[in-house]
Amino acid sequence: MIKLIVMDVDGTLSDGSIYYDTAGNELKKFSVKDAAGILAAEAVGISCMILTGRESPMVKKRAEELKISYIIQGIKDKEAFLTRFLRENNIAPGDVLYIGDDLNDIRAMRQAGFAGCPADSADEVLELSDYVSRLRGGCGAVRDVIFHFLKTEGVYEKAVSKAYGGI
Repeated sequence: MIKLIVMDVDGTLSDGSIYYDTAGNELKKFSVKDAAGILAAEAVGISCMILTGRESPMVKKRAEELKISYIIQGIKDKEAFLTRFLRENNIAPGDVLYIGDDLNDIRAMRQAGFAGCPADSADEVLELSDYVSRLRGGCGAVRDVIFHFLKTEGVYEKAVSKAYGGI
């Protein structure tokens, strides 16, 4: 069973756009729909991690709102980081669900027991993914991948019931 969901940010949790206001502040658009998948996974004991190559206070703020267990930013070699993290936390690579969208996610995604991605991911990511969401990054794709996985594992109703009191 999956113990950890690893999520990229730009192009996965967000639409991949970076906005700057006139004061130079960075803004990102996140889909509130993704929260449902994250909360449902955590309700059945699956930890979540944001693993991103960039650093952004907006990412930290969103992750804290969702009470995501691990917020890891500024990582250029995601594969090396994930290998070390899994070893240090006694998690088998097969117990990881990785959701990414671009070339810098591929090597880390190959380690995972299950890989998912948004519909608008790089061709190479689309080819290696176990599940391709019909949704674009930043438009609920993370929720879609997580819900697909929970349904495949037969724990969707339990997860939603624990997170939201049922459907």
